[in-house]
Amino acid sequence: MRETEHLILRPLTYEQLVKYSNLDYSLEEELNLEKSPRSITPELREALDYGIIPNVADEQQNYLFSTLWTVILKENNKMIGDLCFKGEPNIDGEIEISYGTHFEFRRKGYMTEAVGEMLKWAKKQSNVMKVLAYSEKNNVSSQRVLRNNGFFQISEANGIVYWEIRVR
Repeated sequence: MRETEHLILRPLTYEQLVKYSNLDYSLEEELNLEKSPRSITPELREALDYGIIPNVADEQQNYLFSTLWTVILKENNKMIGDLCFKGEPNIDGEIEISYGTHFEFRRKGYMTEAVGEMLKWAKKQSNVMKVLAYSEKNNVSSQRVLRNNGFFQISEANGIVYWEIRVR
């Protein structure tokens, strides 16, 4: 678990990911959080079913590099978004970060704060050299999160902007 001024970032276990995926508030109940409506995009559903949950179930892997880290706003004790790394570092020490903010909490700086905290965590991992990310070209808010955390644009293709930051 990580904590910032406004947020708690909590890595979800396998069992918690299953509850998260069910959208039945059982995860909020387990974590003693206030209930708030949330949905799972088709892209996140696919990632959960075919990547995140199976990878977290694999005890040979460090689940912290594959699980969702739920973002909890201290002020109201609600889940306001999630972020994750997409697996353990590759041979070059690269990991990819992905994130999303629940609609009502967007454009308030929370994801910038959460990504910044995850970069601090990544810097402490001896096998991480660089963090990668991508955003849709028209997603200005996502690009702002990355720029505000020191990422720089490395390329652009087919409406996708690719970013990176060296952490060591």
